[in-house]
Amino acid sequence: MTICNRSDCGTGAIEDGYCLDCGRAPLKAATDPGKSATAGGSGLASGLGGGLGPSGRSATGTRSGVTSGRTSGRTSRRQAGGTVGRRLGAGLVEIPAVPVRDPAAILMKDPAIPENRRFCRNEDCGRPVGRGRDGKPGIANGFCPYDRTPYSFGPKLEAGDMVGQYRVVGCLARGGFGWVYLAIDTVLHDKWVVLKGLLGSGDQDARDAVLAEQRVLAHVQHANIVTIHNVVTHQDRYTGDPETYIVMEYIGGMSLKDLVERRRTELQDRRAVLPLEQVLAYAIEILPAFGHLHSRGLIYCDFKPDNVIQTDDQLTLIDMGAVRHVDQEDGAIYGTIGYQAPEIGDVGPTPESDLYTVGRTMAVLSFPFANFTKEWKTSLPPASSVPLFEEFESYHRLLLRATHADPEQRFATAADMAEQCLGVLREVVAKRTGEPRPALSGLFGPETRVAHSDVAAWNSPGAPGAVAVAAGLPVPRVDPSDPAAGLLASLPTNDPDELLAALTAAGVDSVEATLRLAYVCIERGLVTRAEAFLDDVDPDDWRLLWYRGVAALSEGRVSDALAAFDAVRSLLPGERAPRLALGVCMEQHGHHAQAAREYEGVWRTDRSYVSAAFGLARCRLASGDRAGAVATLESVPDTVAYYVAAQTAALRTRVCDRDPAEPLEDDLLQASARLDALPIEGEAHDRLAAELLGAALAWVREGRPGATGRGGTVLDSELAERPLRFALERTFRSLARHVDATEERVALVDKANEVRPRTWV
Repeated sequence: MTICNRSDCGTGAIEDGYCLDCGRAPLKAATDPGKSATAGGSGLASGLGGGLGPSGRSATGTRSGVTSGRTSGRTSRRQAGGTVGRRLGAGLVEIPAVPVRDPAAILMKDPAIPENRRFCRNEDCGRPVGRGRDGKPGIANGFCPYDRTPYSFGPKLEAGDMVGQYRVVGCLARGGFGWVYLAIDTVLHDKWVVLKGLLGSGDQDARDAVLAEQRVLAHVQHANIVTIHNVVTHQDRYTGDPETYIVMEYIGGMSLKDLVERRRTELQDRRAVLPLEQVLAYAIEILPAFGHLHSRGLIYCDFKPDNVIQTDDQLTLIDMGAVRHVDQEDGAIYGTIGYQAPEIGDVGPTPESDLYTVGRTMAVLSFPFANFTKEWKTSLPPASSVPLFEEFESYHRLLLRATHADPEQRFATAADMAEQCLGVLREVVAKRTGEPRPALSGLFGPETRVAHSDVAAWNSPGAPGAVAVAAGLPVPRVDPSDPAAGLLASLPTNDPDELLAALTAAGVDSVEATLRLAYVCIERGLVTRAEAFLDDVDPDDWRLLWYRGVAALSEGRVSDALAAFDAVRSLLPGERAPRLALGVCMEQHGHHAQAAREYEGVWRTDRSYVSAAFGLARCRLASGDRAGAVATLESVPDTVAYYVAAQTAALRTRVCDRDPAEPLEDDLLQASARLDALPIEGEAHDRLAAELLGAALAWVREGRPGATGRGGTVLDSELAERPLRFALERTFRSLARHVDATEERVALVDKANEVRPRTWV
């Protein structure tokens, strides 16, 4: 593993060319993702935003991380078929470009707070101030006539003012804490910058927030977090007091809130939202910034669509005024109704409460979320009322976990959430494009074997046995940091006694060792012993649920297995393995439609899970959709080990156990072409040929129902009774030469003689 070599980082792992902590490329790469400082946008700049005010105060210290092992603390963004670079969309989806305009063209025309919203900030007064009289507008900056408290409802800086080396151009926007000004750095080549000041200089909470923002931005550097350049002071023209301004980079793009508004305007639909692919891509891009803050004990607190800006192919988190340290017990807590986690007032901000705001933001952006600040202030509407949830259950489960009422049930880290978002994105893109989007899971290994794939098994009715299916399910990957990881990799034994002896001799006792012992016991059918090992595993570890599900399935306790796998699916909504396991359990219960939905979701996304293809084909066949079953089996690519088995199963599905009164001509011709192309010979080829020719002969003798008259041959034999009999005879005799059992050989010869047409010889 390569570690970031930047002096202000030095701890983050380099993956896909960028540091997972600071978000930048290592110095040796001589590149920096950087952000545009010259492009203009829709009128939003760094520092814009803010909360609705204090929502409570932390009474006790809060934890800076999550100790629960519910996702085992292991994440991976490794994948097949591409890497996650800096391009927004994770290489899976194209995100619409944001228009770029001259920043000077997006200045506010009338930067002042409306008069009907001007009140004295002194709580003991609170009377209207700054109001107009006799047709004359009120004064935006002045003193309350009742108690002389200063107020400021308009920008304190005007175009042309010099604040240090920065020349003010105008006002961009008004945030929660102060005005946001566009300025030019007269020293650094007239570079665009942003100045951020205060609305009311005497507001202690606001001052604390600005000071906190200064401290945070001065020490936090990340590609997805706005950069602070300087802190300057300027004499207030109204009070004469020195005022502090933060100088930040100019972000020339649009906030996610404005992107939604633009889409609604373009579509002329006030309920329009962003495409789900786009929302997931945004989450994947911005979550590393939260991980960076959380690793330093900082909580963002007030995430919402207003506070993140898209510029080119990157998102930037702005408005750091609400950020606080996880152990901070005093000071105002800023948040926004509808986004803020419900436990804030009791336990204060935590990493989990930050991830809650990300989940709520995703919900607001992805579907018409009416009344999300009132009726659904701390919950999601039922899936039945949200078509998007019905279409993508994985996304619904993702949001349910991210916004769970219990913080302990949410994602453990921002990296965990980002990984599951990436998995769900692959599923969404695969469904909407019709192209698989496979990925190497960081949590599960590949499926160990595919049950019900051989010819004999496929010919038997119903689903494969629960024991056989349980043995083929993917196995969770070993945590490489576990003390037993190296030893387990070098011990191929699947005998529990030998494994236990080896671990005992090595003095190794760890979670991975316990899980391996449980698994080998399940493989041997020693479920009671496996359960004893699993009792020693942390109950918050999702792998405990997985192995209990496997154990239950291996004993035929399908309902217990279904409950366990469903819980894992909710914890890991972006993973394929839990969905595959759910499909298996539903098929065992005979719920073929539900099982087919799970199998199809897996197979459509990742063609490496061949079990899903066979399961989907079985369910479709059980539901009477023979053509769908054949299409599924024939979609298995020739790059996987089970290609021949799938094509064989497809061939037999076309012709075996068919009523000869059906119109079989097309299936017979297609099966013949498929068999000719299959790389099989000898006994396997002859058995398939015999079944195909037998079906063709039965169809011909039935009178060729549905025949088109276009001609064609089956295994080089004309579709007529006499040539088919000769072909079938030859096939039976050839097959007899391949078999070893005398009785079977004699039976095949008898069949050959029986089918042979009458001749003079």
